[in-house]
Amino acid sequence: MQPDRAPKFVISGGGTGGHIFPAIAIADELRRLRPDAEFLFVGAKGRMEMEKVPAAGYPIEGLWISGLQRRLAVDNLSFPVKVLSSLFRSRTILQEFRPDAVVGTGGYAGGPVLYAAARMGIPTLIQEPNAFAGLANKWLGGKVDKVCVAFGGMAEFFPADKLVITGNPVREQLLDRARELPGDARPTVLLMGGSGGARSLNEAMAASTDQLAARPQVQWVWQCGKHYLDQFRDCASARLPNVTISAFLDKMDEAYANADVVIGRAGSTTIAEIEYLGKPAILVPSPWVAEDHQTKNAEALTRADAALLVADDRVSQDLVRTALELLDDDNRRRKLGDNARALAKPGAVHRIATEVLNLISSPTKNSLHAAV
Repeated sequence: MQPDRAPKFVISGGGTGGHIFPAIAIADELRRLRPDAEFLFVGAKGRMEMEKVPAAGYPIEGLWISGLQRRLAVDNLSFPVKVLSSLFRSRTILQEFRPDAVVGTGGYAGGPVLYAAARMGIPTLIQEPNAFAGLANKWLGGKVDKVCVAFGGMAEFFPADKLVITGNPVREQLLDRARELPGDARPTVLLMGGSGGARSLNEAMAASTDQLAARPQVQWVWQCGKHYLDQFRDCASARLPNVTISAFLDKMDEAYANADVVIGRAGSTTIAEIEYLGKPAILVPSPWVAEDHQTKNAEALTRADAALLVADDRVSQDLVRTALELLDDDNRRRKLGDNARALAKPGAVHRIATEVLNLISSPTKNSLHAAV
């Protein structure tokens, strides 16, 4: 890019909060470092990024793209058409916006736009958050210029000369507020099912009314997800005075500050936030994600004695009991929290943004001159 011109960035991340919030965090940090920068997000039509990104103050374009179903489905017949349409649309967006770099954090739209950008000679970077890379990022790894990762051993999936261990970007301002808040004096368990909710975690809570009622001094903050609130809001467990159920947690800083134990899936963002705060945690990897990558994420922590793991098929029997046992063991909680904090990589979002800026300062890339 020309040194006197404001930089432009295209960022793609969507489908889940684990892709969207890191993408927004990277944009925020790039904006902090280069206040004159212009941004355009690219997402998938009908996915949650089409709401969350504008709410964060950034424009977004939507592609007609979705994932390939892992079972036989009629929707799979349109998948090749969607890919070709998204590639064409991505090229048009890039030609019109003329970005200096394209950044991807995962989601359906990332593949087409990053592939098109790489073919057009635009500097490209992907952020791989998991300990086991997904198929799309593995495929893109050989085509992009830089791959930012959170775990070691990722040369198994990507060219070693493109790898940079940066850690996963987290909402550091929010988490720093959580550290400063006094917290609740009552013992508290925070259960997070993610933006969409986790059926097995919700079913475990619904099946544990007697255990929850037997310890009325223990507060349970139960984030069940928007898809499950109507199903579980009136169950016996949810009606207990020591249980608070909600679809979302609007004040995550307060929720984290109050939590003595955190329960959640083993997505990369959840793990990064647990590590940043040094919270003792019980992880329940989702069995439904690609390549079972959440189990790999959780095992990276359990090997370091930095979290406990409860298998999804044992959650109704073991989850609440394990949480109460951990709540009663101060030394165990302290050790898990200390070990989790030792794995944290504060400043990850700054390192990623710096890698992006380094890419656009390189004279070796000549944007928009190669053909798709």
